[in-house]
Amino acid sequence: MTQHPAPTTADLAVVRRQLGREPRGVRGIAHRCGCGDPDVVQTEPRLPDGTPFPTMYYLTCPRLAGLIGTLEAGGTMREMQDRLATDAGLAAAYTAAHETYLVERESIKHVEEIVGITAGGMPSRVKCLHVLVGHALAAGPGVNPFGDEALALLPDWAAAGPCTCEETS
Repeated sequence: MTQHPAPTTADLAVVRRQLGREPRGVRGIAHRCGCGDPDVVQTEPRLPDGTPFPTMYYLTCPRLAGLIGTLEAGGTMREMQDRLATDAGLAAAYTAAHETYLVERESIKHVEEIVGITAGGMPSRVKCLHVLVGHALAAGPGVNPFGDEALALLPDWAAAGPCTCEETS
């Protein structure tokens, strides 16, 4: 299992600005943008208020989220879903990503309400590229095939510097 470094006070301040709200259940910094700021956090399987939370890797960078939203709006998920239904090797790799995700989350904490549930539609649907990209960034190349594919379609979101520079408040 991948060990992600605990967030610092500065990391949590960046994530707060990125999200526009107080971050919840942040367990670790799962990936850092090329600018050095967090762009994916690892969350607890159960939030501090007791809510079960299946999304173990949560994308926080608004610039990256916007780029992924453009892919979604352009039909990328639909194309991926169509391929999932016809490519047995791809389906097996996506199922393996789902199983890896479950094992890792279970190693953090057992939460009965979300047993067997991952995120992003895994293993049978392609539902949210944000989650799949977050997983791919956190886990590294070769773990989540659709997250890897979406990343390959994206420009360098750090090229303009930290996304938190865009904040006006």
